[in-house]
Amino acid sequence: MNRLFVINKPIFISSNFYLRKIKRKYKTKKAGFSGTLDPFATGCLIVAFGQYTKLFQFLKKTPKTYRTTIWLGAQSTSLDIENIDVPSTMPKKLDINNIKSELLKLVGELTYLPPKYSAKKIDGKRAYDLARDGQDFTMKQITSKVYSVNFISYCHPFITFDITVSEGSYIRSIAQILLDRLDAIGTLSFLDRLNEGKFKIDNEKALNPLEYLDLEENIYTGTKEWVELGKKLQIDFFENKADGNYLLTFDTFFSVIKIENENISYLLNKVQLND
Repeated sequence: MNRLFVINKPIFISSNFYLRKIKRKYKTKKAGFSGTLDPFATGCLIVAFGQYTKLFQFLKKTPKTYRTTIWLGAQSTSLDIENIDVPSTMPKKLDINNIKSELLKLVGELTYLPPKYSAKKIDGKRAYDLARDGQDFTMKQITSKVYSVNFISYCHPFITFDITVSEGSYIRSIAQILLDRLDAIGTLSFLDRLNEGKFKIDNEKALNPLEYLDLEENIYTGTKEWVELGKKLQIDFFENKADGNYLLTFDTFFSVIKIENENISYLLNKVQLND
């Protein structure tokens, strides 16, 4: 079974564990997902079955939008509610106009340290494994782009907003930047991924992968069977001869090729369209 779709991952369950439930639901063995969500996070998780599991690297998955809530006064080593220290007293109220102003100032490029409780690899090991083992290590700075921020509400001590960001962004760390600028402490109490590019939650509807590939289509004027059989292709039979990765579409299948110095190679060949 070839299938590309979006699932709505529930809170307090790992992406891997929920994928196992989805595999049982659809009675399939070959499945994968793109863009792990932390156990405390919910929302959009892209899933593929069969041959479509090979497509993740070619999908257009940005920008990503999250709805998040900050709990003022609460603290957590993981910057979320998994290791939370609940405040014993109510923190001071903030000025709502200041909150709105500082949220807007997040738009643009931000350089920061990812959370130590993250899937980033340090010398081949996941940072969260090192953190849970109590090991001392240093994270490397990363740069993210914030495209937009939309204030939702401030119901003390909770601030809720939507934020649209580039691939590889860490909302937990961006929230800490905001808190520093507000001269406040807090942690995330809620995180819901609303979309990844055009991928949105829609009752696990099967998607046409050709509509979600981040590839330019090239026109091949040669014999279809040569592509179908994976034979060596000649540059003369392509409309666009410039170096790059391209999509070739046919009636029942598609392929992804690479042109480099007028040489053609297959990145993916004969991927069947939806069963």
